[in-house]
Amino acid sequence: MEDKKAILVLSDGTVFEGTALGASGEASGEVVFNTSLTGYQEIITDPSYKGQMVTMTYTEQGNYGLNLEDIESKGPWVEGFIVKEACPYPSSWRNKETGFILDGYLKKHNIVGISGIDTRALTRKLRIDGSMDGVISSVDFDLESLFDKAKNVPSMAGRDLVKEVTCSEKYDWSQGLWDIESGYKEKSGKGKHKVVAIDFGIKFNILRHLVDAGCDVTVVPASTSAEEIMEMKPDGVFLSNGPGDPEPITYAQETIRSLIGMLPIFGICLGHQLLSIALGARTYKLKFGHHGGNQPVKDLTTHKVEITSQNHCFAVEPLSMDKEGKVLAKITHINLNDKTVEGIADMKRKFFSVQYHPEASPGPNDARYLFERFTKMMG
Repeated sequence: MEDKKAILVLSDGTVFEGTALGASGEASGEVVFNTSLTGYQEIITDPSYKGQMVTMTYTEQGNYGLNLEDIESKGPWVEGFIVKEACPYPSSWRNKETGFILDGYLKKHNIVGISGIDTRALTRKLRIDGSMDGVISSVDFDLESLFDKAKNVPSMAGRDLVKEVTCSEKYDWSQGLWDIESGYKEKSGKGKHKVVAIDFGIKFNILRHLVDAGCDVTVVPASTSAEEIMEMKPDGVFLSNGPGDPEPITYAQETIRSLIGMLPIFGICLGHQLLSIALGARTYKLKFGHHGGNQPVKDLTTHKVEITSQNHCFAVEPLSMDKEGKVLAKITHINLNDKTVEGIADMKRKFFSVQYHPEASPGPNDARYLFERFTKMMG
């Protein structure tokens, strides 16, 4: 069957012509790039990508197929998917369904994509000029019309994307980490520590790590109040990752502000940003964000360097952590590429958070010890 044309138009007028991938149609969003060498299925199903179209910098995607074990949420969240080459013949012992390929997976979930473009040129452009909005189309090739649509994509700044990805009601989670012999293990009985995880767009592997660390986990919607959480009598609260700008998520900031000092708190990514704002700090939008599995982070306490998995476009303003001579929290980690804040902590008030993803999926496991740090904080 003959390949179908698709084009990507950026908000500055740049055009990339390629081949349609996934669903036929049109998609729009902020275009970002991810430098991970593997993990396309985890990336596609990461709720943190709501509102964004992801460019994969590694040349070939889909070569090891897909499976139901590697999804990180209830389904895909990317607005569009951009690759150099989509492999039509995957090969992996874990690709258990015949014909379950990247193109088909995107079609099944109505995700519009494009392949066959120079992703190096696109990534270089985003690296130099910054992330920008764009439109992918395989049905309309009127450049003037698509350019106009790209210029009018809603900005990530100021949008509450959390309400679109959070769960609608609370639920319990008992699945532990994956094992090569038996797959994912369901934990029987109660964990030592009762943890309430606030879902701002939580990834499954975070929940698996919490269970594996000995936690009895209940996941609650992002709008859950501090009073409702305290009524559940948890030993600790986890603040999850999620998409977009933390500033408009005022309801979560208020909840976190009320919980600080009441019980141990651990935050990741958006949870880290929301905790910082609840303390009185500020956040800002990065030029092109951090997306990938190879970000170097230095622990300022131990002076060790971890290679981390990251996915965010906003960061905590370091100077805002000092308010009128009062240190709101200690900065514990920094990114060695651009010196952005990667972690904060206050051991007296029993909270800490990191900007990166210790659960990986995809990426290295250098920082998985943080889940054990959380359980020790709970006693």
